[in-house]
Amino acid sequence: MSNIILLVLCFVAGILLRRARLMPDNAPATLNSFIIHISVPALALLYIRELEFSGDIVLVILMAWLYFGLAAGFFWLVGRYMKFSRGTTGALILTGGLGNTAFFGLPMIEAYYGQQGIATGILIDQTGSFMVLSTLGIIVAGMYSSGRPTTASIVRNILRFPPFIALAVALLLLPLEYPEWLSAVLKRLGDTLAPLALLSVGLQLRLGHLWGNCCSLMIGLGFKLLLAPLFFYVLYVLVLGAHGPAIQVALFEAAMPPMITAVILAQERDLDPELATLMVAVGLPLSFITLTGWWWVLQTV
Repeated sequence: MSNIILLVLCFVAGILLRRARLMPDNAPATLNSFIIHISVPALALLYIRELEFSGDIVLVILMAWLYFGLAAGFFWLVGRYMKFSRGTTGALILTGGLGNTAFFGLPMIEAYYGQQGIATGILIDQTGSFMVLSTLGIIVAGMYSSGRPTTASIVRNILRFPPFIALAVALLLLPLEYPEWLSAVLKRLGDTLAPLALLSVGLQLRLGHLWGNCCSLMIGLGFKLLLAPLFFYVLYVLVLGAHGPAIQVALFEAAMPPMITAVILAQERDLDPELATLMVAVGLPLSFITLTGWWWVLQTV
């Protein structure tokens, strides 16, 4: 309970600090940079070695890729039926197909499942969400805008991303034992993730342009927070019979609100930036409620 209270307080603090103009405009970018370069790599180095590799790990890794494919098909059909613009459809695919599995997901996993769930969360984020964003996400953004990503730029983005580098190093160091001082330092650095991530999200929260986007917003968040997690619950638990802590965390990650980086990508490519921003601005606070419901459902998995 204390972890959840911490997340809520940091989120609210971010909103209040922004409204009071007590933080500089570049504060979220600075916080995000620290999280990407320090907090998440520290957690990867610390907890990947505690991950138990099994057949369920394959399902965990595949989920983000299947998720994005499901979102692309769903929003393509809905876009044609509703006569959405290409920009709106592209924005919905990006924000509805990519979850906030790092900045928001890892703190929420820690709050609901403890730090033992962090390793699975990092694996999902780095081999799933981030890889999908860096490949399929960039390709879709290019298809629905005027740009075209190159293979070289995709590979370069992946290899230069600090958490991905930390993941690779952690896997190479699996045979070695960490000294106690190193584990302690990594843990203290990793502990900064939750408060800084939620503070950053609170600082970026905007609710403008809500009027006029209600229909597409309801469809996007309905898919992201309810329909897609339900699909994977049925597929993984009821059809494939998968169970255990890793599956619980994977399905919990499936219910995360839209990825902030996906919103930034949509904004850069001019894919309905107002809707993309609203998907996070409304989806994130709403997910505090929906994630609690999914946690309750997943207790029996």
